[in-house]
Amino acid sequence: MGKKFEAAVKKVDGTKQYALTDALALVKDCAWAKFDETVDIAMNLGVDPRKADQMVRGMVSLPHGTGKVARVLVFAKGEKEKEALEAGADFVGAEDMVEKIQKGWLDFDSTVATPDMMGVVGKLGKVLGPRGLMPNPKLGTVTFDIAKAVKEIKSGKVEYRVEKAGIVHVPVGKLSFETSQLQENAATVIKAIMKAKPTTSRGKYLRKASLSSTMGPGVPLDVNAISVEYGK
Repeated sequence: MGKKFEAAVKKVDGTKQYALTDALALVKDCAWAKFDETVDIAMNLGVDPRKADQMVRGMVSLPHGTGKVARVLVFAKGEKEKEALEAGADFVGAEDMVEKIQKGWLDFDSTVATPDMMGVVGKLGKVLGPRGLMPNPKLGTVTFDIAKAVKEIKSGKVEYRVEKAGIVHVPVGKLSFETSQLQENAATVIKAIMKAKPTTSRGKYLRKASLSSTMGPGVPLDVNAISVEYGK
């Protein structure tokens, strides 16, 4: 494993910043694992996440999906519970689901809730919040349009959220995707994050960016070119 990773690292010129298409081609060339690795983009932003007005967070639909079907949990009752199941939700419930999560169950990737359920779901803030799994009206995951929210997540809608160090990590697909598909997905994510620049952010917004597969080395991206092309 060590030798394979070292061989992959040698293929990347650490002094160079690559164009998006070239970087994706190199990520594919550096792959050595026997499973279909996820390709991620990491973007280091010039923001202070500790300040509420500089939080960069949102959701974006990838044109070609993530290559993984998300497990969606919906907090709803009555007709909305039925609507969720028909839309493809994996788990649906109310107080029963809250109790299950409080006991340690976390076998889901995304959550959606109807507004009337947030009083109950709020009890899970300390559990779901740090994991980025709390339903949020700004992300479209607290809504009465349950069917739309579930279908969007299932079709490849992903969340981006800046971490304490000012870095955003987002999956853009699988290594098995065509390079053109990965490029479209990555470009969609980049555009969304560039558009989400807080008005209070000062100085250079996109400081560094890189692409990598699950087991592969990071490939630096040309941030100046990205800022010009996707920052419009």
